[in-house]
Amino acid sequence: MAPGDRAPGASTFTVSGDVYDRFMGRYSTKLAVPFADAAGVEPGQTVLDVGSGPGALTTELVRRLGAEHVAAVDPAPQFVEAVRERLPGVDAHAGRAEQLPFPDGRFDAALAQLVLHFVSDADETAREMRRVVRPGGVVAACVWDFTSGMRMLRLFWDAALALDPDAPDEERTRPFGRDGEIAELFERAGLEDVERSSLRVETSYDDFDDFWTPFLSTTGPAGAYIDALDEQHRERLREQLRMALGSPEGPFTLEASAWCATGRAP
Repeated sequence: MAPGDRAPGASTFTVSGDVYDRFMGRYSTKLAVPFADAAGVEPGQTVLDVGSGPGALTTELVRRLGAEHVAAVDPAPQFVEAVRERLPGVDAHAGRAEQLPFPDGRFDAALAQLVLHFVSDADETAREMRRVVRPGGVVAACVWDFTSGMRMLRLFWDAALALDPDAPDEERTRPFGRDGEIAELFERAGLEDVERSSLRVETSYDDFDDFWTPFLSTTGPAGAYIDALDEQHRERLREQLRMALGSPEGPFTLEASAWCATGRAP
C-alpha cells in the first residue's frame, strides 16, 4: 500500500516487528488460533495471510501447514522482512491488499487478521481475496470489536477523552469494528455461505508499566497520539489510565474480542 493510499491510522504502523509485537502482538498472536479455527485451516491447504504484519497469523499458519504452504503479503517492508527472517520458506511479498500479487485461484483460503479497517478500499480487498482463492475456497477476516471488546484500546481512549474531549478516538468510528459489517462486505463481494462469529482472547501483564510502556513506542494511532503530547499531559494520561485499571500493583489480565466472518468463493 503506497503511503498516499493508506486509510487513516495505517501510516502510524512504521515501527519494527519487535516493537509491534510488544504492543499488539501479544493479542494478535493469541487471536490467530481461534481465527484459523474459524476459517477451517487444516493440513493439506495452501493459505494466504493478507496484511500479515510481522507474522502473528503467519506463524500459526506455518505451524498448521508448513512454511511451503503459506504465503504472506503486507505493505510495510519492515514487516515483510520480519516474516522472511522469522519464518523461512514462507512466500512473503510487499504489496497492497487491494492488489494482491498472486494469480487467480492459487490458494485454498485467504485470511485477513486485523486488516480491513486500515485498507483504502475494503470492497476491492474482499474482491481480491475472493479472486486468489479457488472455487469453494475460504475467505475470512476479523477485526477488533472497538465499541467495547478491545479493552486495552478502549481504556486508553476513554482515559484520553477524559482529559481531552478533542482526542482523536478513531477506534470508536473505525469501519468493521461492529457486528455484521464484515459479513455485509463479503456478501457484496459475491461470497457464498457467509457466516459471522465473535472471537475472544486474553493477555496478561506483569504490572502497569508492562501495559503502559508499549504505548510510548509510537505504534498505531494511540502511540502517535501520546507522541504528540507534552510531558505534563503525557504523565496525566498515564495516571488517568492507571486509575481506570484499578491502580494495579502486580499482574493483571485483559480480555479482547474480535468480530469475524467467513465466506466461500463461488
